[in-house]
Amino acid sequence: MINTNSKMDLTKHFIKLGCAPINWTNDDLPELGGELTFQQCLSEMALAGFSGSEIGNKYPTDVDELAKACDIRGMQICNKWFSCEFTTKPELETLEAFEKTTDFLKALGAKVVGVCETGKTIQCDIDKKMFDDAPVLTEEEFEKIAQGLNKMGEIAKSKGMKIGYHYHMGTGVQSLAEFDKLMSMTDPELVGVLFDTGHATFAGESAAEVLKKYIDRVVHIHFKDVRSEMLQKVKNEKLSFLQAVKGGIFTVPGDGDMVDWDYIFEIISASNYAGWIVIEAEQDPAKADPLEYAIKARKFITEKTGL
Repeated sequence: MINTNSKMDLTKHFIKLGCAPINWTNDDLPELGGELTFQQCLSEMALAGFSGSEIGNKYPTDVDELAKACDIRGMQICNKWFSCEFTTKPELETLEAFEKTTDFLKALGAKVVGVCETGKTIQCDIDKKMFDDAPVLTEEEFEKIAQGLNKMGEIAKSKGMKIGYHYHMGTGVQSLAEFDKLMSMTDPELVGVLFDTGHATFAGESAAEVLKKYIDRVVHIHFKDVRSEMLQKVKNEKLSFLQAVKGGIFTVPGDGDMVDWDYIFEIISASNYAGWIVIEAEQDPAKADPLEYAIKARKFITEKTGL
């Protein structure tokens, strides 16, 4: 039973709250929020009471232009998704692209890069069944990813930054067993964890138990909840990840029914975590007004933690 009445004080922690633009305009499904501008994303995040944003595909690639847009709204860039392709392309190709990404983020003041291996992913294929068609990585592929991640960690460290690995549905690193395997092969000093409540839950894990296990390696946090009814539909009808997103598998904290938020906040409170908590609950903006849901999430977090 999830207790929704207790309050955990996180105000003494060095935690900042941000949003992901994917809640407004979806990178994997361009038709979702395709009409919305990056300026609207940033403005409504600020209006809802958040101080940070991750970078979406509509955001400017010019540092000065993006910095100006953030500054006039009192916003800070805190992270950007980076796709690794160590399983399918030469290692150097990913490392060179990563160098450019870190330089861009560092210029904007971000300290963390969320990275994920996508060489074999089915997350963007609307015809691939989420559970039946998910890739199973070989030992050699795990080794390639681990070696590449360690090298990326070195690059980030040399620039005063960190990487956080984002376990993600459809990528071959989604279950706790798969994530444990990859993390055991990487250097904890170089490869951190991007903790995501939604993907852990979608994969069939207890998000709180994943957090408890890896809290000392967590460098960035994504908050979203899962709708149990939609998760069951994905399993029964053998839907793809994109079909699940369109159907509303994810929602914001305070709206879903599967994540034990009190346990999550308790673990964070007992830890030394200092960094960003980002609301990343991609939905169809035509069905779920992004501003309304951002405000709902912000109020929920305040009520629960005092932040």
